[in-house]
Amino acid sequence: MPKKKTGARKKAESRKEREKQIRANREHVDVAKHPCNSNMECDKCQRKQKNRAFCYFCNSVQKLPICAQCGKTKCMKSSDCVIKHPGVHSTGMAMVGAVCDFCEAWVCHGRKCLSTHACACPLTDADCIECDRSVWDHGGRIFRCSFCQNFLCEDDQFEHQASCQVLQAETFKCVSCNRLGQHSCLRCKACYCDDHAKSKVFKQEKGKAPPCPKCGHETQETKDLSMSSESHLMSKTALFSHIHTTLQKVSEVL
Repeated sequence: MPKKKTGARKKAESRKEREKQIRANREHVDVAKHPCNSNMECDKCQRKQKNRAFCYFCNSVQKLPICAQCGKTKCMKSSDCVIKHPGVHSTGMAMVGAVCDFCEAWVCHGRKCLSTHACACPLTDADCIECDRSVWDHGGRIFRCSFCQNFLCEDDQFEHQASCQVLQAETFKCVSCNRLGQHSCLRCKACYCDDHAKSKVFKQEKGKAPPCPKCGHETQETKDLSMSSESHLMSKTALFSHIHTTLQKVSEVL
C-alpha cells in the first residue's frame, strides 16, 4: 500500500499547485487591473481618471509618472535601464522612456518595458462598444463586459452590462435536480443547489462562494439577484420607426 501523506507533504503540494496557477495566470491580467488602466488623480485639478502621460482635463504633467507596463514610480539603480544611472534612484521624468500610442501612458526606460509594452498593450483596440470612443476621446478607465467580453468605457459600463445580462429561462430550479437553486451563475445563466454546486474540477476558495461546476465562474446567491429573461433590445431601424409612429399618434391627438 502507498504511504500516507504527511501534513507537511500536503502543504508542499498545495503550495506548488498555487505557484503553478500564479505562473499560468501571470500573462493573463485583467484589463481593469493592468497598470496602464489604473486610477490616477491629477496633481493640479484633482480629477480622477485613467493612468495617462498628461491630464485629460488640464493637460498637466504628473509629478510621479506610473509605468504603463510594470506599474512602478521609481526606477532602482540596479535594473535593465536603457539610460544608466548607477548609484541613483530615478523618479519623475528621469525614469520616463516613451509614451504609448494606444493607452496614452508613460513607459519607463527599462529595456523590457520599452520592448514589450507597445506590442502587448491591452488597450490597443479598446473602443467602447456603446459610444465608439477610444482611449484618447474620454478620460475614464476601460473595462470589459462580463457577458460579451467587449470593451466598455467608464460611462457606459453598468448600463451595457444590465442590458447584456439575459437569462435563458425564468426558473430558479437546479439544473441537475428539481430543487430550488441557492447558487446562480451569471455566465451560464443557470442555478445550482448546495449538493450540485460542488465541483470536482474547480476548487472552492475558503470564504468564497462555490464556483460554477460548468464554467468555473464565481456564483452568487440566488436570493440576492433580481433577473429577467425578457429582452427589450431592438435595432436602430425598429427604434426610429417606433418613435415615428408614436409621434404621429401624438400629433393626431393634438
